[in-house]
Amino acid sequence: MIARLAGRIAEKRDDHAIVDVGGVGYLVHLSQLSLASLPPPGEPAALRVYTHVREDALDLYGFATEDEEAVFRALIDVKGVGPRAAQNILSGIEARELAQAVAQGDVARLTKVQGIGKKTAERLVLELKEKLVALARAAGPARAGAEADVLEQLRTALLNLGYRPPQAEGVAEALRDSAEGRPLDDLLREALKRLRG
Repeated sequence: MIARLAGRIAEKRDDHAIVDVGGVGYLVHLSQLSLASLPPPGEPAALRVYTHVREDALDLYGFATEDEEAVFRALIDVKGVGPRAAQNILSGIEARELAQAVAQGDVARLTKVQGIGKKTAERLVLELKEKLVALARAAGPARAGAEADVLEQLRTALLNLGYRPPQAEGVAEALRDSAEGRPLDDLLREALKRLRG
């Protein structure tokens, strides 16, 4: 089982990266948050990895942080949440924020994340509350600057996707009024639409 990859980023795509390790390219599925934190192609990087084995495929899911990996592993233990769904969820909410929402039973916050309906949110709270309590405590109280944080994450994601700082700043400022309570993946999609014309 592959648990970690260290090499150079060969390519970055919408939902994965190819990591070149000793001449072998590993396709690693990543959340938008982890993908945004990767350096540009050609630069060295290390990722934590979950290996998902099926009859017809061997898929690698990568994580920039230990917290994201822990939450991913907890999510895939929930009935009806597979690795792809877990990755999509983590594209819309930071791992510690998800842990806090689950620990607080905040179904409304969870349903704002794309891919989480009311029933799934309730199931996450029911099944994960005890598993994620330590991570939620580490996250501390919800920060007042959550909107500023998501806009900063948006800027970073756009810069990592190759947009110039003025472009990233401009679109982030344009989305400031509509950023409150929205997950990063929604804002990133809207930003990319605006930037592409």
